[in-house]
Formats: sequence, structure tokens, C-alpha cells
Amino acid sequence: MDRMYKVCGFWTGIFAVMFFLGDMYTTSLIFFAQTGFFLLLSYLKLSERMYLYVFAGYLTVFFVGFTYWTTFMMVPGAGH
Repeated sequence: MDRMYKVCGFWTGIFAVMFFLGDMYTTSLIFFAQTGFFLLLSYLKLSERMYLYVFAGYLTVFFVGFTYWTTFMMVPGAGH
């Protein structure tokens, strides 16, 4: 299971570099933080159950934040 956190760290690192090169600095910092989080967790050698609990917590925080942002912060029709 720790290998999957290394894979997640790799992909979030790739996204962070791409966001940085695209001049999206705030988003790249968020993804660099996620990369560090995933790599740190991958070396902790936790049990598989604990890795699943941590991932469930991560998904919960993400979905709550994403739902808040899309509901209250985004302006409808601003992309037109």
C-alpha cells in the first residue's frame, strides 16, 4: 500500500510542475504540498487499514473543499 502513496506523490508532483509551468502558482503550491504529504506517508510503514483510513480522510477533505468552492466561490457563467 505504501507504493500506491509513492505513485500518488509522483503524479501530484507531475501536476505541480505542469501547473507551475502554466503560471498557476497557487495551484502548483497546493499540489507540491500534496506531493510532500503522499511521500511522507509512503515512508511511515503504516498498516494497510491505516493507509485506507488516511486516504478516506483525504478524500473527505477534498470533496468538502471542492463542493464548497464550486457552490459558494465560483461565479456562474464567468467562463464565457
